[in-house]
Amino acid sequence: MATAANQNDSVWEKPDSVERFAARDPDLRLLELMDGLTDASRWRILDLGCAGGRNTVVLAKRGFDVHARDASRAMIARTRQRVAEILGEKEASRRVRRGRMDELGDFTADVFNLVVALGLYHCASSREEWDGALSETVRVLKPGGRLLVSVFHPETDLHGKGTQPVPGEEHVYSGFSSGRTFLVDAPTLDSEVARFDLEPVVPTNTVRVPLEKGRRVVVNALYTKKRGQSPS
Repeated sequence: MATAANQNDSVWEKPDSVERFAARDPDLRLLELMDGLTDASRWRILDLGCAGGRNTVVLAKRGFDVHARDASRAMIARTRQRVAEILGEKEASRRVRRGRMDELGDFTADVFNLVVALGLYHCASSREEWDGALSETVRVLKPGGRLLVSVFHPETDLHGKGTQPVPGEEHVYSGFSSGRTFLVDAPTLDSEVARFDLEPVVPTNTVRVPLEKGRRVVVNALYTKKRGQSPS
């Protein structure tokens, strides 16, 4: 889940962080999507920002043609280890590889039926990185393919210490332990992805979760790439 700007940040490389992410249950919305799909092997899925592999593993177990990317060496190593237990070391090495969310050049265009990007895009530290990540996602997504996404809302305050907008940089905030963060609300997320020929499949929603010292506010969305369109 590391990004171009902080891919070597100790937050993402620390063993306790890796294990914490690896121990999480698979995303419920992803499980619901999988339950509605037939002939899993024909579905090519990219788990972008796979972290410790909580979603990659369940996709591999269910027979989907899954590939995973993360910029953190430690996260990739853990995910690859888990996938190797299911598919073998050779397949795990081929499918689980280190890479930035805004650089997916090892994939050709229009190859994935579904891209899973949960808790990822808000890790962008700048408008350039945010746009690059969305552009690359849409490039590798097939027309009619879907993007399952969650991002932090500007009201998010994970440690109760507050966050601050970065002057002169729209949607960029400081105050997170992982560094600068790109935060948008639900209407803004819809308008941002519309620039890249994505449209909602279901209404985008916001979930607020109180924490011991702060709050986690997440925008959840499911988009589809317009058929016959090229990324703008």
